Amino acid sequence: MKQSTKNIAIIIGVPVAYALAITWIFGLASWSDLYSVMSITFLFLSPTIIGALAVFLSRTEDAENAAYCICVPWIPVFLFVLITLLFSIEGWGCWIMVLPFFLFTASIGGLIGGYFKTRRKRGKVYLSVLALLPFFISPIEKIIGAIPGTYEAYTYIDITSSPEKIWSNVTRVKEIPQEQDRGTLTKFLRFPRPVKAELDFRGVGARREAIFSMGLVFHETVLEYSDMEKMVFSIKANRYEIPSTTFDEHVTIGGEYFDVLSGTYRLQKLNDSKYRLHLYSNFKLTTTFNFYASWWARWIMEDIQNNILQVIKARAEKK
Repeated sequence: MKQSTKNIAIIIGVPVAYALAITWIFGLASWSDLYSVMSITFLFLSPTIIGALAVFLSRTEDAENAAYCICVPWIPVFLFVLITLLFSIEGWGCWIMVLPFFLFTASIGGLIGGYFKTRRKRGKVYLSVLALLPFFISPIEKIIGAIPGTYEAYTYIDITSSPEKIWSNVTRVKEIPQEQDRGTLTKFLRFPRPVKAELDFRGVGARREAIFSMGLVFHETVLEYSDMEKMVFSIKANRYEIPSTTFDEHVTIGGEYFDVLSGTYRLQKLNDSKYRLHLYSNFKLTTTFNFYASWWARWIMEDIQNNILQVIKARAEKK
């Protein structure tokens, strides 16, 4: 027997309504001491409950099918994502990073919902308790608090050129046209792309501005300098200078959850004509799920760095 239109609307609509409601509650600034969407509670439990609701509201014969329990929860998740994007509740880049986790936990929730539906006489009670859990667990998570963590992104590239030519392109990166932008992940996430970098002089204490699109500017101060060998610099992104349209609020550089701290260029001689240019950056995350966020943050930083290194290589090797 096919599902009726009413049943389909309930199976999809109720989980989406729950997801929108919990997102609104967890996003209220006045309740930020208790709830936050940037929490394990929200990221793990809300999609789990979405999946459990979708399957529990389905027919018993469907809930007995493991494939149904795993896949059907994805429908309300995708609809929820679409609604939050259309109404600018969440940003594209944020969803790309979170969606794999959401889909996985929604499937777990679907299996839980199937278990409640087919093997528990008091399934409604168990489901109700599950739906209320985030409101009790989140305050505990808030009390425990986020533990800041510092991470490193490391990249390098081999360049056949003179050290003078390579280093001149390190200290001052001339404007990068759109067609020379080779970023992949950052372009897909619609993050700002590097435009140019300017250093006022070569030496400790020098000021450097790394300018990106969409109004993003990194203010850098040289902390350690050895000409044509090494340059270490602090990095500061003033969040009040960044237009509100540049980033989703949850991934704003210099914001509450993510910040870039320092960078290092090091030039290593491989032979008489080839050099290896190393680029390191250190960044800080302050979330309760650094174990997951650090993967994405490192991939993003490495993509930015590889993009810049490829530009330097192309210009240094140009005759």
